[in-house]
Amino acid sequence: MKNEAGAAETLLRGVAEAASGLARYEILVVDDHSDDDTAARVTALAGEIPALRLLRHGQGGGQSAAIHSGVTAARAPIVCTLDGDGQNPPHELPRLWQPLLDDTTGRLGLVAGQRTGRRDTLSKRLASRLANGIRRAVLKDGTRDTGCGLKAFRRDAFLALPFFNHMHRYLPALFARDGWEVRLVDVSHCAREHGTSNYNNLQRGLVGIVDLAGVAWLIRRRREAGPAEEVALPRETERESA
Repeated sequence: MKNEAGAAETLLRGVAEAASGLARYEILVVDDHSDDDTAARVTALAGEIPALRLLRHGQGGGQSAAIHSGVTAARAPIVCTLDGDGQNPPHELPRLWQPLLDDTTGRLGLVAGQRTGRRDTLSKRLASRLANGIRRAVLKDGTRDTGCGLKAFRRDAFLALPFFNHMHRYLPALFARDGWEVRLVDVSHCAREHGTSNYNNLQRGLVGIVDLAGVAWLIRRRREAGPAEEVALPRETERESA
């Protein structure tokens, strides 16, 4: 969250309701150096939502840094993310974490949401469609919408990924690069009711060109050596008996 005081209460109550069927869970809010009363709104809910935790950045780091901070601090092996602006409906969260909880193969690493019926401005939708089309052509990740904040993944797999600013927009390609299965789920989308976006189309376009080139390079440079097998070494007692 960054300056999302207006959305905080409704969003966090929605997350708690969505997670109420789980035996154990925690809700982490990463406040990316807000200058409104976002932190105060979150703190006020601590008595109502015991699972709530609040992390605060001393200076703004951006969305990827906030996600990385949250995942690093998380205690559970499966992590779900959603944007703090209220546009990602919390009731969609179980559709993301359940495939990972049910996975018996150990190969599923990421379940990524893809927005349908987007409630954004026409200019933002057109810019996003263009950017996603270029990304799919270059990375061939088969994903229609990587900008959706609703995602679920294995914590250890995420922390093994190369970290860089704006990496959250390339998670399907990065997980696939490391050999993980990626599953896509259509999710709903809400109009922004509070605050203003922290991005504009020009910012997304300029950084996206550099980021796309970098991710394409990372994928090309990936070299798979296959699983390593540990070699049993003789111990002192074994050498003495020999």
